[in-house]
Parts: sequence; structure tokens; C-alpha cells
Amino acid sequence: MRSKQTIKIIMNYSYWELKEWFTNIDFTIVGSGIVGLNCALALKKKYPKANVLILEKGMLPQGASTKNAGFACFGSLSELIDDLKTHTEQEVFNLVDKRWKGLQLLRQNLGDQNIDFQQNKGFELCENEPFFEECISKKAQINQLLKSIFNADVFSETTNVFGFQNIYKTYITNNFEGQIDTGKMVAQLLLKVQSLGVKILNNIELQSYQEKVGEIELKTNRSDFYTNKLCIATNGFASQLVQQNLQPARAQVFITKPIKNLKIKGTFHLDKGYYYFRNIDHRILFGGGRNLDFKTEETAEFGQTTIIQNELERILKETILPNINFEIEHRWSGIMGVGNQKKAIVKQLSNNVFCGVRLGGMGVAIGSLVGEELAELVIN
Repeated sequence: MRSKQTIKIIMNYSYWELKEWFTNIDFTIVGSGIVGLNCALALKKKYPKANVLILEKGMLPQGASTKNAGFACFGSLSELIDDLKTHTEQEVFNLVDKRWKGLQLLRQNLGDQNIDFQQNKGFELCENEPFFEECISKKAQINQLLKSIFNADVFSETTNVFGFQNIYKTYITNNFEGQIDTGKMVAQLLLKVQSLGVKILNNIELQSYQEKVGEIELKTNRSDFYTNKLCIATNGFASQLVQQNLQPARAQVFITKPIKNLKIKGTFHLDKGYYYFRNIDHRILFGGGRNLDFKTEETAEFGQTTIIQNELERILKETILPNINFEIEHRWSGIMGVGNQKKAIVKQLSNNVFCGVRLGGMGVAIGSLVGEELAELVIN
């Protein structure tokens, strides 16, 4: 085996820096989002004395963990009906079961207060009566399918109490949906793993790796070094490092300036979940619209497009906030990992390389579990 002291120095590192951060590394995790941090947490709990290093290419997690809308959701009624067209009933049950268990694990690990978890229900807005009736015709079937998970009916109906316009008069209500503050979530996870001795390096990007006998050579934009095990948890960016069935999917989001007397409460879905909004700090956070231009949004590049931004603003003005003045304060985007199946990819790629990717826009729900599953693969 090559000596783990062998490091190709690109930057001006001292002996102390090389010794402390780049030498004798047991586990290297790429990506400091919800999956990578939960993987590190599980590895440290199993091996308290292990040297665990996380590499993050950005100043903050770059993908979706802190870019999303903070929905603690597991699928709207129309989304689940849509899933049944490409998945069996058992597969859809398994998806929801895993999302629900993942949310409970997230809450258990970090505490509701620390992530500002609130279960204010989720509401699906239907554009017209035929779409509403189509969804309602499957409500009993879906409620029955999910009964053993929730021990109650998940979906019910609510009148248009928030005064939205250009939609059908009744919402489809998800009685178990909640919301969190994703900034607080990641901040709490960072505190937790660092308190256990996990090291995190930011602004360092893994460009390639090569498996040797008993170790892996990592080539980054900062230095080349060795690790015993490699875990890839970069979700939408993972196609740059692994050959799996996944593509990046950009999600565009904006938030308004504070709005006086904003009464909207809960999490809201439109158009089979392709649009979503909520009230956060007396503002409307609104995102989605990638179904307007799937091809352009299959990208790992951040940014906004006119077609999607214009449609988001139109819906906000005509449907969500009719007759209310608002100003957009800030716009951003996040990168998800999607594929032709909703199930996440958690697998061993070679003797010492593993991945947990393709969270399909459900990272808040399943990220904690996927991180644990990734760690279990490595441990076993």
C-alpha cells in the first residue's frame, strides 16, 4: 500500500496542515448537504475515533439542502396519483413510508425547535373542477394505501379559506405535511458533526478519483491526497463523478419583501407539485416551473430564465396575492438530482467507493435516511 503520507502539494500548505487535514483519512465524504452530514454523523457514532473528512466545493452546501423551500412533505395527492402510472402500489407505498420515516428521523436527530418544524398541513390547489374531480376520485384509494403508515386519512378537502383566485373552490388537504427552516437544519447538522470531530473543508472540489490497493487517490482543485473509503453525496452534481441513472434538475425560487397582514399558513402545491409556495417571515417564498422547459432546466448551472420567472410572477399576482401589492426581494436556484425512478440510489460502486444520490426533490424528507443507509453500506 502507498504511504498515506504521500500528498501532491498544489497549494502552500504547512506540515501541520497536511498532517491534520490530509493525512490518515479513514472516510472522505463529498458533499456537505443533508446526506453527507448524516452519513458523517452515522460513521462517527459507529467509529468515534475514525478520521472523517467532508469535502464541499462551495462556501456553503451547493446543491439543494439550503436552497429548497423547506417543505416537510412526502407527495401531494396528484403527485402520488401520477407516480402510480410509473410505479406499482407497493413502490409508491415504499416511497411515502421512507419519506415519512426520514422526516421523523430528521426531527428526532435535531429537535423540532432547532429546525422550526411546524405541521401546518399542506394544500394542493387545483386549476379547474375536472382536475379536482380526477384527484378526488382516487382519494379513497390513496388514503387506504397509506393507512398503515399514518393510521388516519392523509388527504381531505378544505374550502378556499385563503382567498386564492383562478383556482377551484376546494383545496385537497394533506393533514400530515409540515415545514422547516432549511438554513437552521443544515446549521444544526454542521454543529452536530463538528462536535463529534468531523472535519469539513469548504471551497474544495473533487475532480476525479482512482482506486488503488486498499486506498483511493483523490484529485481536487486544492491538493491530491488519499483516503481509505470514499462516499459520494453530491446528488444533482453526482453525474460528474459516478455513472448512474440520474440528471441534474434546476429549481428556480424567489421570495418577496415582507407583506403586511399576510394570512397564508401552510405549504401549497400547484400543477402536480411543479409549483410550490409558503409564508416564511411574512413573505411569500415561491418556486418551481421547470415543467415549462424541462430541457433547459436539466442543468447543474445556477441561474434564472425569463420564461419561468415571468410565469412565477404571473401566478403570484393573479392567483396567490390578487389585489395585494408585493415586491420581489431575492431570487436563487438549487440543483436537484432526478431520474426515471423516484427511488434514491444508495449503492456500492467498487470495493471502497459508495454513493447516496438522486433524491428526486425529496431531500428534506429522505436525506437523513439516505445518509444513514450510505454509512451502513460503508460499515458493512
